[in-house]
Amino acid sequence: MRDIRLVQFTDTHLFGDGSGSLRGIATQPSLQQTLAHARSAIAAADAILVTGDLVQDDPSGYAQFRGIFSHLGKPVLCIPGNHDDPAAMRRSLRAAPFQIGGFRDFGEWRVVLLDTSLAGAAAGLLAPSELKLLDQSLAGAAGKHVLVCLHHHPVPMRSRWLDTVGLTNAADFFAVLDRYDNVRAALWGHVHQEYDGARNGVRLLSTPSTCTQFLPLADDFATDQLPPAYRQLQLSAAGQIQTEVTWTDRKSAAESSHRSHSAA
Repeated sequence: MRDIRLVQFTDTHLFGDGSGSLRGIATQPSLQQTLAHARSAIAAADAILVTGDLVQDDPSGYAQFRGIFSHLGKPVLCIPGNHDDPAAMRRSLRAAPFQIGGFRDFGEWRVVLLDTSLAGAAAGLLAPSELKLLDQSLAGAAGKHVLVCLHHHPVPMRSRWLDTVGLTNAADFFAVLDRYDNVRAALWGHVHQEYDGARNGVRLLSTPSTCTQFLPLADDFATDQLPPAYRQLQLSAAGQIQTEVTWTDRKSAAESSHRSHSAA
């Protein structure tokens, strides 16, 4: 039995035009620079996670995403975010190495991929079908440890504006998790910042974007000056998780460490 290694990228916000920018950042070059920085982590990984907002309200951006990620030589496990078009996303990423939703087993671990997107809304919702998927995936894990991935944050980030667009039925989400003792962590994107907390023994993690970041603990919308980032995860056969956010600018790691917050 060996450790499982994953790399998470999130909120890539691509456009059909490779020069498209979001809040002054050209998202495709920013993603490509982030992937180049993560080259060794990707080479060692069992899979890549991409936790939503693959595109910025532009379905033609999925062709860009497919072209970039299909050559990395790893399974690419994806879920939609509030800026995605789930139907277009599934059409464009319907073939290997991509997987959208469902679950995937790696050794002693199961990774569950949930769709929290809600048409026409920035906030998220787990539909009854997704809650059923979660319940069945946990019940059928056969002694495996479980990592649950979603786009919207299920706990407050203590940012007034951001907490109006989180997971609106988080209580239903946690009600399912609380019925099982095999969930080791929940992992999300959406918030464009780092978070590391815990609830009932379950690690709670968010990861910054591959483009712009949001200012933590802000009452009103504001962007941060931190660079792109990604998360590395090492999952042991015994259920332990070693994880860290890696910034493309090393100097930002120290800056982030005293600005990130935790519920633990």
